[in-house]
Amino acid sequence: MSEEKLVGIVLVSHSAAVAASVAALAKSLTGGGADVAVAPAGGTEDGGLGTSAELVSAAAASVDRGAGVAVLADLGSAVLTVKALLAEGDELPAGTRLVDAPFVEGAVAAVVTASTGADLAAVEAAATEAYSYRKA
Repeated sequence: MSEEKLVGIVLVSHSAAVAASVAALAKSLTGGGADVAVAPAGGTEDGGLGTSAELVSAAAASVDRGAGVAVLADLGSAVLTVKALLAEGDELPAGTRLVDAPFVEGAVAAVVTASTGADLAAVEAAATEAYSYRKA
C-alpha cells in the first residue's frame, strides 16, 4: 500500500510529547487499515513548549502522499501558526487543510478515516464530527 495516495495527518500541539502521544494513539486504532502517514509537530525546535512554523512545515511535507494533508491543532497559537503558513501559500503542500476538530478525538477519527483510503473532505468531515461525540 505504500504506493497508494492517502491523506496525511499533522498534529500540531504546544507539547512535543502530547503531539507524539496522540499520533501514536490514533495510529494504533486503525484496525489494520492502510498505514497512514501521521506526523507530530509539537513544541519548539529547542524542545520547549510552543509552536514552530518550521516543525509544522516539515511535518506536512513528510506526510504528503498526494491526497492532501489534514492539520489538527490543539490551542490558539498553534491554530494561528497553521493559518499563517497557509496564508503564505508556498510553505505547506498543495491540498493542506486546517481542520477544526477536537484534538484527540478528531485526530483518531481523521487517522482511522484516512486509513480506509477516504479523500480529504471525508477525513475532515470525520474529524469535525468528533465535536458531537457524547461521553455521558
